[in-house]
Amino acid sequence: MPSIRSRHRFLLTTALLVGAAFQTSAWAHGDVTPQAVDTSSLPKLGDDWRAENPYRKNDAAIKVGSSAYNQNCARCHGLEAISGGIAPDLRKLDNECATLKDDRKKAACVKDVDDYYAGSVRRGKVRNGAVYMPPFEGILNQEAVWSIKAYLETRREKPL
Repeated sequence: MPSIRSRHRFLLTTALLVGAAFQTSAWAHGDVTPQAVDTSSLPKLGDDWRAENPYRKNDAAIKVGSSAYNQNCARCHGLEAISGGIAPDLRKLDNECATLKDDRKKAACVKDVDDYYAGSVRRGKVRNGAVYMPPFEGILNQEAVWSIKAYLETRREKPL
């Protein structure tokens, strides 16, 4: 039968190893290089940013967006856009629009959400000097940003 001292040593060692594993995963979260997205299969959108998602319901864009999301967004926003608590759950991005009955108001709401989404991705999110989301301007092109939004629209919590 092991002594009390050896049991305490075992428990302390186990606690230290578990703590190190959690600390390593936390460090890994913040030290990630954005990944390039191959958008060559999608129609080019030009230099001027669109006000609304031009790839809505485009199967090719959804496929590109799914891959781009997994490479650049899932580590914070969660697999399949289901947040694990680090960042907002992007399935809920359009929830307010889904409850609107008037088609014109719903369309205006979707356009506002598109604008908010594109601005957030391009400029990132900074509060009180702390970076909550890095800016992807110059890293993801317009085609990549809108293809990710097309993918997210397939993951909505409340379908429009």
